[in-house]
Amino acid sequence: MPERIGTSGYRERETKGKIKMMSKVKKPRIAKRTGVDPYVATLLGKICNGKQELSFRKGEKIFSQGDSADSIYFIQSGRIKVTVLSSLGREAVLAMPGPHEFFGEGSLVNQSLRASTAKALEPSTVFRVEKKAMIQSLHDQPELSEKFMASLLTRNIDIEEDLCDQLFNHSEKRLARVLLKLARLQKPDLVRDASVPVLSHETLAEIVGTTRSRITHFMNKFRTMGLIEYNGELMIRTELLTDLLLHD
Repeated sequence: MPERIGTSGYRERETKGKIKMMSKVKKPRIAKRTGVDPYVATLLGKICNGKQELSFRKGEKIFSQGDSADSIYFIQSGRIKVTVLSSLGREAVLAMPGPHEFFGEGSLVNQSLRASTAKALEPSTVFRVEKKAMIQSLHDQPELSEKFMASLLTRNIDIEEDLCDQLFNHSEKRLARVLLKLARLQKPDLVRDASVPVLSHETLAEIVGTTRSRITHFMNKFRTMGLIEYNGELMIRTELLTDLLLHD
């Protein structure tokens, strides 16, 4: 039976002269402006059309594997998990971009459908820029083009490091490296200690490529060694973890 969107925002299905109310249509939430990020204003301020500021709750999907790839995203605040699901149902974490990073850039080339799923790891504010608007801006704005290229190169280096890590290091060292990456996302200058939102051991297991029980074992070991602490957030002792990676 035909469906339509009613004035109340719910899907309605016509069945034998009656209208049956179905699920409410989800629309992305427009972020409330709480202040202008100077970096974002400089980078994306000249894009007037085809740009939208959105907010996402922790665990909320931004796009799903198989969706139409018609835009690129830029993170103003928060952290995103980008994953891919195999035909056998196995999930792998590809990236965890943070503030001032792009994701969904495959839409700018020949990717008509999303090859991955993006989900907010914490409350996040992102800018959605339509494909046409982004391509035009990259042509017209040298500064934006330069920073976008630098972002892609950094992402490529990161992927290469992850691949080498997966091939040559055991899971304990891979976990230590993941924790250091989380610390850098929070504080790029990598100070002695860094607090990050707590991730579930299941999520860490997906990132590291091991079992949840192994992650629990290593996290308990790291806490006993004084490499991490829990105080509402996860406190990462970056200097000690770096020493573990270099000298283990």
